[in-house]
Amino acid sequence: MKAFDWPALMRAGMQSLALKPSEFWALTPAELQLMLGQGAASPPLTRVQLEELSRSYPDSRGDRDD
Repeated sequence: MKAFDWPALMRAGMQSLALKPSEFWALTPAELQLMLGQGAASPPLTRVQLEELSRSYPDSRGDRDD
């Protein structure tokens, strides 16, 4: 099991997010992670991924008048 870096988490929560100690300690690790912007979003597509997606799902199939 990975140990938490409590000093770093406390600095992030209480300094960066301006949480009061009671607010910080009331959060779950998942809530704190979300508030810090970690794991909140998927990374942007690369050009290669976009091209693969475009090939897999073309705008028109050629069998319709799109």
